[in-house]
Amino acid sequence: MNKVQDKVLLIFADFVVINLVSFLFLWTKFVGGQLDNVVRSWQRLHPHSVAAPTFWYALEYYLIPLLVVYLCWFLLFGFLGSYSSKAPQSRFDEVLELFKVVTLGVLLLFVATFDWAQPFKLTRALLFTYWAVLLVSVSIARVAVRSFERQLLLRGIGKRNTVIVGTEARGERLMHDLRISPGQGFNVIGFVYTDEENYLQQNEMPVLGPVSELSSIIEKHAVDSVLIALQSNSHEEILEIVNAAGNYPVSFSITPDLYDIVTGHVRTNQIHGVPLMELRPQLMPAWEQTVKRTIDSSVAILIGLGLAPLWILVGLGIVIDSRGPVFFRQDRIGKDGRRFTIYKFRSMFIDAEERTGPVWVKGEDPRITRMGRVLRALHLDEVPQCINFLRGDMSLVGPRPERPYFVERFRQEIPFYMRRFNIKPGLLGWAQSKHEFDINSSDVVAIAKERLEYDLYYIENISLKLDLKIMLRTIWFVLAGKSTR
Repeated sequence: MNKVQDKVLLIFADFVVINLVSFLFLWTKFVGGQLDNVVRSWQRLHPHSVAAPTFWYALEYYLIPLLVVYLCWFLLFGFLGSYSSKAPQSRFDEVLELFKVVTLGVLLLFVATFDWAQPFKLTRALLFTYWAVLLVSVSIARVAVRSFERQLLLRGIGKRNTVIVGTEARGERLMHDLRISPGQGFNVIGFVYTDEENYLQQNEMPVLGPVSELSSIIEKHAVDSVLIALQSNSHEEILEIVNAAGNYPVSFSITPDLYDIVTGHVRTNQIHGVPLMELRPQLMPAWEQTVKRTIDSSVAILIGLGLAPLWILVGLGIVIDSRGPVFFRQDRIGKDGRRFTIYKFRSMFIDAEERTGPVWVKGEDPRITRMGRVLRALHLDEVPQCINFLRGDMSLVGPRPERPYFVERFRQEIPFYMRRFNIKPGLLGWAQSKHEFDINSSDVVAIAKERLEYDLYYIENISLKLDLKIMLRTIWFVLAGKSTR
């Protein structure tokens, strides 16, 4: 079962359970005579009837509010990461997370419905029962889903294609432990060796090739996970393995005695008594990711639509100043190495690179139009990237997106350059807010290498607090007349 199917199944299970509990809660209030609004509505429709309203009438009356309640729960579960793809958890850990989410939700419901005139009426007392029933029901549903998924894995359905790097005793032992624990979901398809001249041929599993061919092995066999089983003195090799995978979205796990190379950035999983540590974990909590995405969309709408008259004037100025379109479109590389189209206000003459080819951005560039100089000085040429925010290609804060030509060049000359694509690129970057680079320098590789240090720092320390700091520092840079490119 892939990540999308897993998420859909969890959402469906929660939809059924939450609405059943709400149905039960409504029925309890109906039996207790606590639905005064329903009675008044019934009497307005049937003024001469002596019959009491039926429960189905009450259900119809509260149908929309019940769906709104479910929507609130759905948003809360999603906001707190209950539907996010993460490393497998024990049932106890998952129920504990559900306890936190359900408790928070009921507390918010308690505060939202608090009535100072009648603080302890029956409805308030029923909230505790609602909390207990909902927690138990959602937990049972979640355990049932996980049990169902485990049964599928035991039957070989939904396993992740996996390779083990290391053909010596450590790799063989890990292979053995995985085989006797099929419920973990790893489908080992072969080994990858680290020394082209010296490796042990495995009897049970094929050796697919050397680490230098890891990216092609991943592509050919649709690999999802790479398990690294090397000796504790193999730190450099592990960095090479991660880099050799290129920009493919695979997960990496290493044996625990190698944790010191990624201290503080690992997640430990237990595979039949053999602990593995996951590299490239989700460094930003789910709720922070949701807030970050909300900020991106809000800023895009506020600037893009709120200042629309100004952008119309900018567009007219561009057309009057020089021949060509208002917008400039260009391919860039985004998260996980995916290409996307970036949008800007055109600040150069059309066909500016026909004779020169791809050129690194420069401070003094004869290809820039008069209007373009004004736009770049005020950083207004970047405004159409709001479209990229809404499409999810970019974030407000993140490493600056780069062109495919330069990405291919830098990945060959700068070690671990592709790590900067582990997150979405952004308009405002830690590198640009901390340091004014010499963009007129001819040594573009040196500049890219220097920027990479800042980008990797941002990725390792990503948080809403750091994003806010970058925003404030960028404002200061702009006001001070410094370059943020």
